[in-house]
Amino acid sequence: MKEHAMSAMVRRASLVAGLVSGLFVVSSVAGVATAVDTVTVATVNGPLGTIVDVPVSIRDASGTPLGLDQPPGSRIQSYSIKVNYAPASAVSSVTFSRAGITASLTPAFENSPASAGSISLLDTFAEATNLIPFTLDGALPGNQVAHLLVTLSPSAVAGTTITLTLDPVLTQLTDEAGNAATIERTTNARLTLISGAITVVPSVPAMSHIALALLAAALAFAGARIMRF
Repeated sequence: MKEHAMSAMVRRASLVAGLVSGLFVVSSVAGVATAVDTVTVATVNGPLGTIVDVPVSIRDASGTPLGLDQPPGSRIQSYSIKVNYAPASAVSSVTFSRAGITASLTPAFENSPASAGSISLLDTFAEATNLIPFTLDGALPGNQVAHLLVTLSPSAVAGTTITLTLDPVLTQLTDEAGNAATIERTTNARLTLISGAITVVPSVPAMSHIALALLAAALAFAGARIMRF
């Protein structure tokens, strides 16, 4: 009886140990699966007929195939970011260029192709001479790497929301060499995309020279009265 009881206890202990080990493995796998880098387009407001500056950022997360925590040769040194905007009729023009931590860097390759309703930015930097200085595991949205300069159409209707949607196929991060083993995109679950938008607000009418002169006179008069008392 004692031997049977001891055998049952051993079996139960082995079962518990196996369950704990399995949970640890699942937890570890889940931890790896949830480690992804992020590309974010900001959401902003802009008056009719003005140029709106929209930041575009990348967050470098640890534990992903690319990043500052990886060996040399596996850093985020190249990106392709495509933004689709709609309605295109609310946009007079748009440019996509480097900004933030890449503004002072010299790319080995750069291109910004555009078509109706979309624009892209492709940059590649030499890791040895132009390492992109990301902040590893920084708060979202990460580091600004580019910006969209969007000229809003004067005929756009106030209250219109212009969507700035990141293309899930052509938006991706790679190392300098573009190695297929470390490429990050949504289709391989290594990249998260956060799209943005511009809300069109009424433009503030410019004050005429006469109105400005009257305002200046009123302020001077008010200032003089305050000085007297």
